[in-house]
Amino acid sequence: MTARLAAIWRHPIKGHGAEALEAVTLKAGQTMPWDRTWAVAHEVAKTDGQDWAPCANFSRGAKAPKLMAIKARLDEARETVTLTHPDRPDLTFSPDREAATFLDWVAPLMPADRAASARVVRVPGRGMTDSPFPSVSILGMSSLRALSDAAGRDLSPLRFRGNFWVEGTAPFEEFDWIGRRLRLGEAELEVRERIGRCKATMTNPDTGTIDTDTLGVLQDQWGHTDLGVYAVVVAPGRVALTDTLELL
Repeated sequence: MTARLAAIWRHPIKGHGAEALEAVTLKAGQTMPWDRTWAVAHEVAKTDGQDWAPCANFSRGAKAPKLMAIKARLDEARETVTLTHPDRPDLTFSPDREAATFLDWVAPLMPADRAASARVVRVPGRGMTDSPFPSVSILGMSSLRALSDAAGRDLSPLRFRGNFWVEGTAPFEEFDWIGRRLRLGEAELEVRERIGRCKATMTNPDTGTIDTDTLGVLQDQWGHTDLGVYAVVVAPGRVALTDTLELL
């Protein structure tokens, strides 16, 4: 297998936009730096924001499709995030200091029949990944192409909110890596589990409207609703576009 890294994405605010990167330095036992550093708890969330909590506590695309059309850009030095959306003016703000400004901005994107976004939380020491353990996600471009072919339309990787997209593997080959270690660039990772998908993947990230039954296609064609895998970083290192992925 000769696989190379095709894309790197981070999501500064969980469920509220993605940002493309050219390189990132991973640390052992940690999530990707600045990935899901903040999360938006809704008004009926059962979390105090001090520890990891399941995704049901947060505003996200599965319940609010318009959120999927948000694009994000992080200024690491200032710890500010710039958000863009086709239906909203651009916003640059500090999630830690200007949460009220953000909540006003995002309110028109939330469905009236869903719990409103209420506060921005930041858990010390880790990103708010969907997995209870600090993880990074790895997905195959060939798996996405197979799903696109079955769905009859070109599906954007942004539907799946992954960290690392690799080119050069067979469709769904990444499932065979569970329990194995791999080297990606200078870093070493251990693959833990498949990623079960939700309704957020049904939404077009350009428009924020539902247009494809991705879950139905996955179930009908492959008998599951998974795409990509979660991995943990076991040895630190820099990872950059076009780096190779090697099974150990």
